[in-house]
Amino acid sequence: MANTPQSKKRARQIERRTDVNKARRSRIRTFLRKVEEAIASGNADAAQEALKSAQPELMRGVTKGVIHKNTAARKISRLSSRVKAISAA
Repeated sequence: MANTPQSKKRARQIERRTDVNKARRSRIRTFLRKVEEAIASGNADAAQEALKSAQPELMRGVTKGVIHKNTAARKISRLSSRVKAISAA
């Protein structure tokens, strides 16, 4: 348990940041799920649009410190290659 005033304040701040970060992570997952669903349906145009809207969301998560830069780059790369595959098919 936090004892000093500063550690009590830090605990309060962490609690607030946790809620904000949870919301950001959830928003990112929603965008990724939309891309996954579009890929699963086989609709190349919808998948392309979903990917275009998910990319800035992922990078925003990077700048806010919610996810690591390489994680976001890997997700974008893998999703775009899958979207490209259904576009070609």
